[in-house]
Amino acid sequence: MTERRVVVVGYQAAELLDIACVTSTLIAANVHGATPPYDVCLATPSGLPVTCSSGLTLQGQQALQRIAGPLDTLIVSGGIGREEAAASRVIVGHVRRLARESRRVASVCTGAAVLAAAGLLDGRRATTHWQYAHELAARHPEVSVDADPIFIRDGNVATAAGVTSALDLTLAFIEEDHGAALAREVARNLVTYLQRPGNQAQMSMFTAGPPPGDSLIQRVVDHVTGHLDADLSTATLAAGAGVSERHLNRLFLKHLGQTPGRFVRRARTEAAAHLLASTSLPMTAIATRCGFGTAETLRQAFVDRYGIPPSRYRLTQATA
Repeated sequence: MTERRVVVVGYQAAELLDIACVTSTLIAANVHGATPPYDVCLATPSGLPVTCSSGLTLQGQQALQRIAGPLDTLIVSGGIGREEAAASRVIVGHVRRLARESRRVASVCTGAAVLAAAGLLDGRRATTHWQYAHELAARHPEVSVDADPIFIRDGNVATAAGVTSALDLTLAFIEEDHGAALAREVARNLVTYLQRPGNQAQMSMFTAGPPPGDSLIQRVVDHVTGHLDADLSTATLAAGAGVSERHLNRLFLKHLGQTPGRFVRRARTEAAAHLLASTSLPMTAIATRCGFGTAETLRQAFVDRYGIPPSRYRLTQATA
């Protein structure tokens, strides 16, 4: 192909940012010398205008029904109109058809619901906006839904978590297609990070949700997050709470969906990520402050959680 044909699928009540983060970033890549350039098109049912969830109206550039492959990339946007889109035979049928003629397929945010309805996520690991991950998992048990990462690549299918994570995924596509130098140039032009790691969590455990419903668990959680450098073994936590280890495990699984040990490891790793991004503390000091003991233990936990070593995370995220 002389151009990389990219089709972005929009529909009524799609999210404007889901669309614009993709299209604007790819056009910026063209401006900065992408060769071959991206030929970007917004496809809508029958080529009709769509009113986005923000109230703004976008004119479809081509009718979804009339687009033919081969395509480089097919991307389905998300939005509050996802349920109607996922129930539309026209949208789902043509997305399924075009996916067979595309080098890679992607969704942004709740656009994953359309890919799932088309059977394109069957047997794959996928993500979506953290608020709708449970809904996607319940409706499509054949999909392995992971609400944590900002984007996931499984074979030639990618899913991005929500809204601005489309920017991160698109920058990853540009780097894959044209190299890191062009991706960096585009990121600088857009005044954004070069690329947040795909395994970076959508939401921190410290801000993601309401306090657990059990007062005992709340006390343990408060103790953990306030004393990361202390002995936080399950035995010690259980003794401090006045319950058995087995009962504490049951309560954590019921209210937080994870064991005390996993909660502690995640709390320490997220705290380390914050310090890496916001301070110039050496790795050994961060490891000690967050309760890891050694820099190597911190590195292992960080790779398990984010998929990259802490040194690389600091290079891409540091603000201090």
